[in-house]
Amino acid sequence: MITKFDTLYAGHVDLENIGYGGTPINDRRYDNAHLSTALTKAEALAQMADANNFDTFWMAEHHFQREGTECIPNVTLMALHLAHITKNINIGTGFNVTPMWHPLRLAEDYAVADILTKGRIVFGVGRGYHTREVETFGSPLTDQDGNRELFEEQVEIIFKAFNNESFSHKGKHYTLPPEVPYRGYTLKDITLVPRPMRLPVECWQPVQGGSERALTFMAKHGIQGMIGGGSADGGAMHNVVLKWQDVHKKLGKDIELGERLCFGYHAYIGDSKEQCLRDAAKYYEENMKMFGELRLNRTMSDEQVEIMRDPARAPTAKLPRIEDAVKSGGYLTGSPDEIVEHILKLEKAYPGLDRISVSLSVGVPQSVMLEQLERFGKEVIPHLKNR
Repeated sequence: MITKFDTLYAGHVDLENIGYGGTPINDRRYDNAHLSTALTKAEALAQMADANNFDTFWMAEHHFQREGTECIPNVTLMALHLAHITKNINIGTGFNVTPMWHPLRLAEDYAVADILTKGRIVFGVGRGYHTREVETFGSPLTDQDGNRELFEEQVEIIFKAFNNESFSHKGKHYTLPPEVPYRGYTLKDITLVPRPMRLPVECWQPVQGGSERALTFMAKHGIQGMIGGGSADGGAMHNVVLKWQDVHKKLGKDIELGERLCFGYHAYIGDSKEQCLRDAAKYYEENMKMFGELRLNRTMSDEQVEIMRDPARAPTAKLPRIEDAVKSGGYLTGSPDEIVEHILKLEKAYPGLDRISVSLSVGVPQSVMLEQLERFGKEVIPHLKNR
């Protein structure tokens, strides 16, 4: 039964001239004052979600986004601050891009935040998808095999550090600790100080391609998966759920369809589905301009990506439209009753699913985001939480 409701804010500032006919993503530039508004925007959104029945407010780690689309570089630091200006909501670090960290620094930072907030910070890890970010920090991303190899070793180290009073590790990328003289003895093991207050640590990871290797790694370490998004395809999501159940079964763990997952949706509430489609179309299109370039929508061709860069051609070209996303099941629109009905159908299809995330597209201004979160929290969530 779905009783937990999250929201994700990746850190976009208010943008102007949006949609397929608007400013191309690579032409956007903002000064530091405007880019910094992503932080105050996060404050306002987290407080609104806290007051309106949401369970977790997620943020995403990103760097160097001068286009104004993802502007929070340290989500653990930001989460600690948000926990102190909210009352009940959990704050999710979704997702710490692990290849840009030393794994022990990331583990330490999370442990401190976990203790200081009395367990309100939720841990998340990811491999990254911006070459500009990951490669600038000296880790591979164009080399996908190298990126995954590094990521998997880092996550193993993090969980060793969390779960053991002392530990050591020898792998391809890390030897921890180095065998050096220390206070009259040779160093053989180390202890994370402090370790998290809550053990085992609740950890989430985004699911993109859904390869068997990736899903098996997550299941082995007890990592939960967040799938979907504003450009998600319902059929593709279903296939991932089936594979997720299968890899758990191979590890001797029987789970129901949808268990240990969160389905992520972009959502827009209005008086009717028709009105929502009209109002939200430009936001959906701006989101596609951002993520289509990064190939996170795997159905788009190189030609379509090229056309999206041209505001003269894009509005009338054969490009993904919000109607397509709604039809495929990856975008929730309509009246509160229509959205409740959609979620109830989701429950029947996935009996193990207990959590969904509803978010707003890149390009939605703060005022509209606040209005949408309040409406969802007041007009949708209570119908499902109070059963």
